[in-house]
Amino acid sequence: MRALANQLGVVLRHDLLSSIVVFLVALPLCMGIAIASGAPPAKGLITGIVGGLVVGLFAGSPLQVSGPAAGLAVVVYELIQREGIEPLGIVLLMAGAIQLAAGLLRFGQWFRAVSPAVIHGMLAGIGILIFASQFHVMVDDAPRGSGIQNLMALPSSLYKALVPTDGASHHVAAYVGLLTIGIIVAWKVLAPKKLQVVPATLLAVVAATAVTAGFGLQIKLVDVPGSILDAVTLPTLASLKGFFDGPLIVAALGMAFVASAETLLCATAVDKMHNGPRTQYDRELAAQGVGNMLCGLLGALPMTGVIVRSAANVEAGGRTRASAVLHGLWLLLFVAAMPWLLRMIPTASLAALLVFTGYKLVNLKVIKELREFGRSEVAIYLVTVIMIVASDLLTGVLVGIGISAAKLLYQFSHLDIEVKPDPQGNTTLMYLRGTATFIRLPKLAATLERVPASTELHVHFEGLQYIDHACLDLLMNWEKQHEATGGRLVLDWEMLSACVRRRQSAVSSGSTDVRTPAPGGRMFEAVPS
Repeated sequence: MRALANQLGVVLRHDLLSSIVVFLVALPLCMGIAIASGAPPAKGLITGIVGGLVVGLFAGSPLQVSGPAAGLAVVVYELIQREGIEPLGIVLLMAGAIQLAAGLLRFGQWFRAVSPAVIHGMLAGIGILIFASQFHVMVDDAPRGSGIQNLMALPSSLYKALVPTDGASHHVAAYVGLLTIGIIVAWKVLAPKKLQVVPATLLAVVAATAVTAGFGLQIKLVDVPGSILDAVTLPTLASLKGFFDGPLIVAALGMAFVASAETLLCATAVDKMHNGPRTQYDRELAAQGVGNMLCGLLGALPMTGVIVRSAANVEAGGRTRASAVLHGLWLLLFVAAMPWLLRMIPTASLAALLVFTGYKLVNLKVIKELREFGRSEVAIYLVTVIMIVASDLLTGVLVGIGISAAKLLYQFSHLDIEVKPDPQGNTTLMYLRGTATFIRLPKLAATLERVPASTELHVHFEGLQYIDHACLDLLMNWEKQHEATGGRLVLDWEMLSACVRRRQSAVSSGSTDVRTPAPGGRMFEAVPS
């Protein structure tokens, strides 16, 4: 009883307040992301409710909050434009089933094994696409379709926003959008710390709604049904045929991959924000799968763990999963009781939230950080961004992963060998840089064959990252042949010890002793670090 009372006390003191903050953050974003996805706003609200009431109960990351995510808006928009909104439920059912199976099979950690350059490139590409599409919506214009078309049409929408034409309200919508963004930026910079618990996005939308209603502005408003149940669309017999449709299966695989990667990376970020329980990745993945399957049955939008809501939850003092669950309850009660209030919100204001979100996702500081790890990481980032914008999200991510794998293969197969004579005597110097594996053994053997007979060969390993048994064996055998011609082999044993330790650690973490014969019959011992 005492433990239950303590738990209830934590909920009342901390989680209740944080759940209200998260609800206020989630409300405008759920509708805004639905609009960015080309779907009715109520679809996003249903996903937010499911993310709180269902996924919040079973999540492996207790403080992470799930709901419709900006990262999937691009995927959903492309699917709806290509196939219509009805197949979305079947695609989401399949994607959720894939996530559930992956979680049960303990694949949670594998979804995190993606190069940071690809992840940052994915976020930047999504940011560009969201910015380009929602800028048109912010001026009460229509998105053009593909990412390239939206980018090409930006000057046209900008002209409509700056130059009023007879009877058009594009410039009025643009003013409302700019007001929304201005309040968000100003509140984050100027608001006293005690007042920053009030979400800037909510304050901006409330102000834009008040201005629109107060001045009777003739711009587009959010279309929300009188009952949330009117937005529920159950699968039909005709739509169930999508389980055997190749393009829809591919779309489900892509959606499952992107949603899982975004969720688990978000969970990792949330873990760094608090000292509470760490994420159980497989459980989180399975919970997301259940949530997405339920959203598919209800005809809603896909969900992921969302960093904006999760960060708000932690910063507001959330301690348990009760805050995520309660935020879903507040969403349900508000949508059920006051749909008329939602219908007063200008569409331009919600689009402005997404324009600002897209701008923040294109974080150019990342390029400088990636540059510290080499130009190849920057190249992977840029190629991922370009491919996402030029084609689609899944293609861009797969191309980025492919380039990352090619880079890894190159690093594990590249061996640079430099041979030069020592001007101070009958000595030849050999410098090995890169990775000495059996793949490059022919190159190493050919270089050794060109070493003059009866010379003293000094082999330096300071530039070597890894050496395998095949290359070590080649050096030992070549030494015997070289000694027969009056020559000698001198190895940098200290550096070779480090290479052998790296080789031993990579091959077998359970082995405790590796002995390699050294010149003259000595034994060289390497103990794993």
